[in-house]
Amino acid sequence: MIASAADIRGLYAVTPDTGDSAWLSTRVEAILAGGARVVQYRNKTLGTQERLAQAQALRQLTRSRGVVLLVNDDIDLARQVDANGVHLGRDDATVRDARRVLGAERLIGVSCYDRIELAERALAEGADYVAFGSAFPSTTKPGAVHAPLTLYAEAKRRLRCPVVAIGGIRPDNAAALVRAGVDALAVISALFDAADPRAAAAALARWYSEPDQGRSG
Repeated sequence: MIASAADIRGLYAVTPDTGDSAWLSTRVEAILAGGARVVQYRNKTLGTQERLAQAQALRQLTRSRGVVLLVNDDIDLARQVDANGVHLGRDDATVRDARRVLGAERLIGVSCYDRIELAERALAEGADYVAFGSAFPSTTKPGAVHAPLTLYAEAKRRLRCPVVAIGGIRPDNAAALVRAGVDALAVISALFDAADPRAAAAALARWYSEPDQGRSG
């Protein structure tokens, strides 16, 4: 599957740090069944071989469902598992470095926090989509900067690419972001900490399967 920027839409699941690979695969499988269209593999704690094994397992799951797999931070890991691309943060490799390693057909996303100018720079360097956050208070990153709803609306007016929101997103606050024009909702805790991850995914994915409801509520 060769993904395009247009595939960055809907529910975008971001994995938590865990060494329990079986738990991770089971959770991701349920979240995919609930409607996630993008998975970002993110693990800042494991060693190289453990991360490779987890990423390979997720590649099999996402490929079987035609879902985009992105790897956080690690360009070489993305290449090794034939992921659809990478997502880069402030302290990661540059967009140009990622493009040189991964080629023209892989996706590159960039975290831009609360700054439109970072997004404009990333796009000028060849990024395919940008993410802003934290949209709401986040348990994963409690000290993260806040990206107000007005920023997402401005980004949709000014940028010609998919715009992703991340940070503290739950089924009961997602509608405001959808109304602001956000193309994808990147979610960690509300999915992976849920008692029923499939139901949690479905509750978030519905804002894109029922767009009129999301924009008029």
